[in-house]
Amino acid sequence: MNETSIGPVALTMGDPAGIGPDISLSVWAKRADRPTPPFLYVGDPAVLAARAKLLGQTVPICETDCLGAVSAFQHALPVLPVRTPAPVVPGRPDAANASAVTDAIDTAVRLVMAGEASAIATNPIAKAVLYEAGFRFPGHTEYLADLAARATGVDALLPVMMLAGPKLRAVPVTIHIPLKDVPAALTPDLIYKTCTITAADLVSRFGLPAPRLAIAGLNPHAGEGGALGREDDATIRPVVDRLRAEGLDVVGPLPADTMFHDRAREAYDVAICMYHDQALIPAKALGFDDSVNVTLGLPFIRTSPDHGTAFSLAGKEIARDESLLAALRLAAELARNAEGMKR
Repeated sequence: MNETSIGPVALTMGDPAGIGPDISLSVWAKRADRPTPPFLYVGDPAVLAARAKLLGQTVPICETDCLGAVSAFQHALPVLPVRTPAPVVPGRPDAANASAVTDAIDTAVRLVMAGEASAIATNPIAKAVLYEAGFRFPGHTEYLADLAARATGVDALLPVMMLAGPKLRAVPVTIHIPLKDVPAALTPDLIYKTCTITAADLVSRFGLPAPRLAIAGLNPHAGEGGALGREDDATIRPVVDRLRAEGLDVVGPLPADTMFHDRAREAYDVAICMYHDQALIPAKALGFDDSVNVTLGLPFIRTSPDHGTAFSLAGKEIARDESLLAALRLAAELARNAEGMKR
């Protein structure tokens, strides 16, 4: 199966003052040298054209929709226009353009939910800039989950964040909360739902028929039998037992300091970690330029590069595009896998 049979990846512009336009242009411009799935850029074509001129690039831009994007991709960068209301200056974010940032996300979700796009890849946003304009969600992931819930008519969805790289897949159970709040937030129900959602998506989208989950402990040495904390035995271990009883291949809770070396990683397909840095430090250390942020638990595929807006690099010909390329490739691969599971 090829990409043309399932539609392009919808790539949102992210914050237009960041490196999203730079790396989007770069990925398209290098497509002849590196396998690149067709994508439809959802954003302002004028911003792209101005950024290309600033970077000294000659990139033809074609305004189109999903239907025309795949054929246009060979000779021009296909763009579905979402105009920015205020001028865009590289490196200078402006809350006046926050509405366009969220409009691009809304449009991409509409396209993928309608089956016109095969998946969504998102360029980085600046949450502080969106907050200034009244954005009420903690971040990209929670906003996408809210859009998906409203589109499907359910009360709420639990989005699960995965960092997927060539050497490690890692999932944090708790994400953007202070470390001091982690123990209270780690409920058996949250750990259980995170594990089952992760396992289900590893089957349906990653094509792993029997995924192996390694679950990290919270405390040093996974609590050392209670000497270094009771959470591992009281909260995490019962969930591991329940998952095993339901037939999942699960081990844990494991000491996190011995989970990520080469031999240890051979024994599992994903590491389930208890908090943000426990997952993201090893994931980024093992694959900073080619790891991808994948959101599990949604009714569509969403990936994003594993870095931020990098305002200080915007418009300076130094932003690296490897993580965006990896995000686009993984989005297309997961879309093909998901389509294949339907047949």
